[in-house]
Amino acid sequence: MSSKKAAATRLNILQKAFELVYQNGYRTTSVDEIIATTQVTKGAFFYHFKNKDEMGLAMINEVMQPGMRKSLIEALPNNGNPVEEIYNMMESLLLKDPFFIIKYGCPAINMVEEMASYNEAFNKALSQLVIQWEEAITTTLEKGKTIGKINPDTNPKEVAQYIISGYGGIRNLGKIYGKPSYISYLSQFKNYLNTLK
Repeated sequence: MSSKKAAATRLNILQKAFELVYQNGYRTTSVDEIIATTQVTKGAFFYHFKNKDEMGLAMINEVMQPGMRKSLIEALPNNGNPVEEIYNMMESLLLKDPFFIIKYGCPAINMVEEMASYNEAFNKALSQLVIQWEEAITTTLEKGKTIGKINPDTNPKEVAQYIISGYGGIRNLGKIYGKPSYISYLSQFKNYLNTLK
């Protein structure tokens, strides 16, 4: 197998696995289902991955992290209006991002809930994504404090963790209540952000 073809096969496995895991959960998605969806042989799957967990970690690192980086981290350009930037990031995540499907929630939040306490390697990989997002929000708020747009008494790290936990919660409520819950959340989220000025 040429290295280009092998890389394409590997990426195809990871992308199809991501779609199945996003819809059905990690533990309920079998290697056989992934193989059937990708139409690769069992031998090809195990050529690329020792086992399902190795594939799962690669999926987090190579599909989820790059895919979500744009939505979570690059969405905060630090252009001088932190409240607006953070609100716009959240609004885009909840209402505009084609990467997410309301009835399935957030793939990262789902994986944290399902695997973080179950598997240490998954915990570490998922932590990296959350830490990067927390750092991006924290940096935006710290810059806002420096330029006088955020109250100097604000603790940026605590606010970042609060924002991330609120996001996780509303993604889960959205699975039950649908898009209207996002609209209500964003209204209150805007009010909260305005208290940071």
